[in-house]
Amino acid sequence: MDIVDILLSASFWAAAIRIASPLIFAALGELICERAGVLNLGIEGIMVVGAFAGWMTVYSGGGLWAGVGVAMLAGMLFGLLHAVLTVPFGLSQHVVGLGITMLATALTYFSYRLALPEVTSPPKIEAFQPLPVPVLSDIPVLGPAVFSQTPLTYLAFGLVIAVSVILYRTPLGLALRAAGENPAAVAAQGLSVGAIRIGAVMAGSGLMALGGAFLTMSAFNSFFFEMVNGRGWICIALVVFGSWRPGKTLIGAILFAAFDALQVRVQQTPLGADLPYQIFLMMPYLLSILALVVMSRRAQVPAALMVPFNKGER
Repeated sequence: MDIVDILLSASFWAAAIRIASPLIFAALGELICERAGVLNLGIEGIMVVGAFAGWMTVYSGGGLWAGVGVAMLAGMLFGLLHAVLTVPFGLSQHVVGLGITMLATALTYFSYRLALPEVTSPPKIEAFQPLPVPVLSDIPVLGPAVFSQTPLTYLAFGLVIAVSVILYRTPLGLALRAAGENPAAVAAQGLSVGAIRIGAVMAGSGLMALGGAFLTMSAFNSFFFEMVNGRGWICIALVVFGSWRPGKTLIGAILFAAFDALQVRVQQTPLGADLPYQIFLMMPYLLSILALVVMSRRAQVPAALMVPFNKGER
């Protein structure tokens, strides 16, 4: 099978959509935070927490959707910690974010060892199964690729639409975007910039945790160390690639996922036999960096991103 056949196959695009799904959740969460003026570098650790919390809930006897809820709640709690330290106290968003990542990751690993001290291989759960959409799943190529996914994938795409509508069609979205562009104008309207930013970080962190939960409850059926594997950092780049817009961020996530799915399949072609596999592992990241460089030149960063706001100060 050559590259053209790979790109035209339904299985390739089904894999790309599946790989993109956790990136969509987490990138939307980061986008909400940054639109409100807060850079959340705790995304990597929050995804790890979400992956573990959702999986552990199901493993302990809870339902799959209960696991989704617990994962989101755990992410929101870490988001609250991040927001309290960075918004009212004005601490460095870089330092706090990295601290959240280290704290969340270490706490997750400690909790895993505490809950399962004798386990040598990750226990498995009954994960979400593909749910074909009647009629639509029968469309050639497009049907198996898009309309035969798990419920969490459908939720990820639905959230892109929901976040877009909220950001650009509601007063709440206007206030959130203004908090990241001109917080003084928000305060002049009698709104609390701090409350808006804290709420945005909590909501965004909840979506980041859903990205982690997707890995243990939809992509896989168990939790293991290093499963997030840098996806959080990729999502930060995807937000820049998407110019802080949900639709463009979705395209970036699918593009990266397609590169990732492609490198796996290219390794099985004659070309893959002639080149070291490390080259193919690097390919999605190199192509994503190139795309990021091109797109970021035209991106407009929220004017008040990473700028603390204290009412009454200029």
